[in-house]
Amino acid sequence: MTTLQTLQIDTGPDPKKAVIWLHGLGASGHDFEPVVPELTVGREQPVRFIFPHAPELPVTINGGMVMPAWYDILAMNIDRTVDTSQLRASAAMVARLIEQERARGLASTDIVVGGFSQGGAVAYELALSYPERLGGLFALSTYFATVDSIGLSEANRQLPVFIGHGSHDPMVVESLGQAALSKLQSLGYQPEYHRYPMEHSLCLEEVQDLDRFFQQVLASAE
Repeated sequence: MTTLQTLQIDTGPDPKKAVIWLHGLGASGHDFEPVVPELTVGREQPVRFIFPHAPELPVTINGGMVMPAWYDILAMNIDRTVDTSQLRASAAMVARLIEQERARGLASTDIVVGGFSQGGAVAYELALSYPERLGGLFALSTYFATVDSIGLSEANRQLPVFIGHGSHDPMVVESLGQAALSKLQSLGYQPEYHRYPMEHSLCLEEVQDLDRFFQQVLASAE
């Protein structure tokens, strides 16, 4: 199995908390690097931010062009037709990053996983199927690609979930984020859903809401 290259930012010495943040199609781990200084959670306690770089894959909807991608997108229909085997392979590679952090002494409950767009779809699959309880899941401007085939983990049935989506997103329309919300609710989860007046991106208000979410799920007695 391929080992993912990562960008790692520690906000202080010997972090006991970690956030694994997956980028979107065609981007890199550097995509959300500028967000770290804007988050107060990393100033209140040492946090390790891990930004993996996706492998290079040919992407069908982009004429087979090879680019950083967590999985191939075969068709841009409303629900997306994706290569779920590649998506799960990416989820397994990210799971190895969780195991590396646990080997460094972090509890699984002190690790939050999430992502933007394609990265969020991988995060849904990984976090909700991971066999040990995680700290939380955040899904930004994304969709639940494996909703009909995921093997849900009992350990993460009460997992805190943050969903953020732009009301004017032309790439991943908001109805896909809302569909993920509805499905999670039907499965017994209680996600928090936030909509923002933006397109396929992040905005300051979302960063602030995400910061609050990180503070909540990573707060624990040392």
